[in-house]
Amino acid sequence: MENARSPLYAAIDLGSNSFHMLVVREVEGSVQTLAKIKRKVRLAAGLDSQRHLSDEAMQRGWDCLSLFAERLQDIDTNNIRIVATAALRSAKNADIFIANANRILGHPITVIKGEEEARTIYHGVAHTSGGKGKRLVVDIGGASTELIIGEGFDAAALTSLDMGCVTWLEQHFKDRSLTETSFKSAIEGAKKVLQPIVERYRELGWDICVGASGTVQALQEIMIAQGMDEVITLAKLHRLRQQAIGCHQLEELDIDGLTLERALVFPSGLSILIAIFEELNIESMTLAGGALREGLVYGMMKSMRKKDIRKRTIESIQSRYQLDTMHAQHVADTAENLLTQCGEEWVSEPIAKDMLITAAQLHELGMSIGFKQDGEHAAYLIKHLDLPGFTRAQKQLLAEMLRHYREQLHGVSAQNALSTISANRLLRLLRLAIILCHRRDQSAIPGVTLKASAKALTLSLPANWLTENPLMSAELALEAQRQCDHNWPLTVS
Repeated sequence: MENARSPLYAAIDLGSNSFHMLVVREVEGSVQTLAKIKRKVRLAAGLDSQRHLSDEAMQRGWDCLSLFAERLQDIDTNNIRIVATAALRSAKNADIFIANANRILGHPITVIKGEEEARTIYHGVAHTSGGKGKRLVVDIGGASTELIIGEGFDAAALTSLDMGCVTWLEQHFKDRSLTETSFKSAIEGAKKVLQPIVERYRELGWDICVGASGTVQALQEIMIAQGMDEVITLAKLHRLRQQAIGCHQLEELDIDGLTLERALVFPSGLSILIAIFEELNIESMTLAGGALREGLVYGMMKSMRKKDIRKRTIESIQSRYQLDTMHAQHVADTAENLLTQCGEEWVSEPIAKDMLITAAQLHELGMSIGFKQDGEHAAYLIKHLDLPGFTRAQKQLLAEMLRHYREQLHGVSAQNALSTISANRLLRLLRLAIILCHRRDQSAIPGVTLKASAKALTLSLPANWLTENPLMSAELALEAQRQCDHNWPLTVS
């Protein structure tokens, strides 16, 4: 019998710098990306001093939409959303562009207001990014910058500001020189635009900060290419500013990890982000999993509106790869119990428990490919699957834990999501939990006591239990030897 095809959804964002098209479908409770098409149109660069779009800029946009139109033919009209943002909001002759664009696409374009753009960006972030508490979202576009504070799916503050990486390029780097003076001008100019919202945003506060723009993605790629971790800080931003100044001219901009496609607007986007960090006293920022296009897509897919993004991701993977969810939960519960018994100081990072539980819930993922080398298979899948709710560093940590979850023990290197010490301590607990649950019967799991002291672990089981369960006894003895070989003392009694 032929399976029913899941419907396709398309979101098109006519941005001020680039036009984007995202095509997805729902698979086992998760969004699967089928196509991402991007064209650098630089519409905002075609705005003159009277806010009129040039014929050349409009033609670049129409040429791009002719490509998009072909892909839209296969998608139900009700599953298509097309929006235009800052450049077309401000262009006095936007109606000329939109009339022809509507004809080319065969679907209506909605020019959304700044507040609606900010709200949609926030929903895209909320549906694809993990983390608890209030979040500050920053999206630097071509002609506007959105800043949102919210919690869960609810936004408390929505702001769209008239500055972006294309417009700031024209205003502050027009002569293409990269100097202390040009950067200072761009940064101070951005601070003036930010000033009306600074006090309110500081008062509202936030627990985590994420960036949802091409500027932030480019920064993260640069930092990773240069051996830094994925967390963006003000010190790193100023370090990159100095690297840019050292190149002297925009045409000569050559920074490790920076793509040619992004180079033109990189200094202006960097300047805006520095201003935001300094004015709002931001300590750190990570890259969001989605933004405007994802917000449009999830808005059409009502079945995807679940509060816990990480839980939705885990359940989707378990379903797609037909994992034994009951056994996975038994392992997760056992691992969590072991971690609790070790005390809060043994692994202190707040995210640690979530990473341990996730690894336990997905530990048999590689068996969907084959038992032999299943750890390698699991690591490969984790690295290459979309995992909404998890950062790049968290994915790397999960991949390394699953790579070494059984048999030969290898230490986990620092993955930035946790310290190396904490990552290896979680791996030790995961391996013990899997051994304790090896009969796949919750009633057969013994009551255990685990004591932690620096590197040493002492695992105590009920009297005579090891004698009555010789296979378990042998597995625990082998694991104790493997951990001791890494100078991680483990005593089993």
